[in-house]
Amino acid sequence: MSALEREIEETRERLASTIDQLAHRAHPKTIVGRQVTTVKSHFVELDTGAPRTDNILKAAGAVLGVVVLFAVVRKVAR
Repeated sequence: MSALEREIEETRERLASTIDQLAHRAHPKTIVGRQVTTVKSHFVELDTGAPRTDNILKAAGAVLGVVVLFAVVRKVAR
C-alpha cells in the first residue's frame, strides 16, 4: 500500500469517527440527557447529591407567584 493510499484510509477513518460522534451528539436521547443534567444541576449538586435550596426556593417562589397572579386575575375578571 502506498503512502497516499494509507493517508486516504486514515482520513476516511477519522471522518467516519467524526460522523459517528456528531450523530451521537445530535441523537434526541443524547440531547434530552444533556438537558436533564443541566436542569438537575440547577437544583442538585451533581458531585454530592445535596439539594441546592437557594434555587429550589426561588423556583417554588416563582410558582407560588404565578398561582397567586392567576387567582387575582381570575377574581378580578369575575
